[in-house]
Amino acid sequence: MSSKGAINANPAVVGLGGFALTTFLLQIHNLGLIETGPVVWVGFIYGGLAQMIAGFQEQKTGNHFGYSAFASYGAFWIALCLIFMGNHYGVFASSATDIGWFLVAWTIYTVFMMMGAIRVHGAMATTFALLLAGFILLDIGHFGFPVMNTVAAFVLIGCAFGAWYMMIGAILKDVYGHEILPMGKPWVQNHPAELLGQSKKPPMAPAE
Repeated sequence: MSSKGAINANPAVVGLGGFALTTFLLQIHNLGLIETGPVVWVGFIYGGLAQMIAGFQEQKTGNHFGYSAFASYGAFWIALCLIFMGNHYGVFASSATDIGWFLVAWTIYTVFMMMGAIRVHGAMATTFALLLAGFILLDIGHFGFPVMNTVAAFVLIGCAFGAWYMMIGAILKDVYGHEILPMGKPWVQNHPAELLGQSKKPPMAPAE
């Protein structure tokens, strides 16, 4: 809430939208249905810049999970688009193996974020599980098994729709004044501190 008492908009509706739409377009490209152009330009503006701005707005709310996720994956899209452009123009060109290691690093980050996602709600956990599975398949695909890139495309399209589901869920909740799309229970509902009899609030869900 602002200093004047006005309720601030939820930055997650932009962050989730940017992540979902750019992820969807990249997988459509990986399936051979579109060229790289739309992925690069949307990746720079919506998946990259807009998602990073959403992350910076999450920082103001004290939401560590949303701040890290949106700012980091926004940076991921900008970096990936720069890799695409670098390869196109022959500047700091990256091989399939180079991109594979780039993806491995992001897979590790996603493992860490998955630890938080399972504590938020079911929709968040499912979306991150699909994201993690997609990254792992892409890792394999870039290290000698390219057919896995096609499998990853379908998995990550599911991930994109998971992010869209959380986005529209947050929007409809605000518009109608109550939850329209259920987010589901967290996969892990008891924090270790609670198991020891200590009070611990769950992390703030970006889509709430």
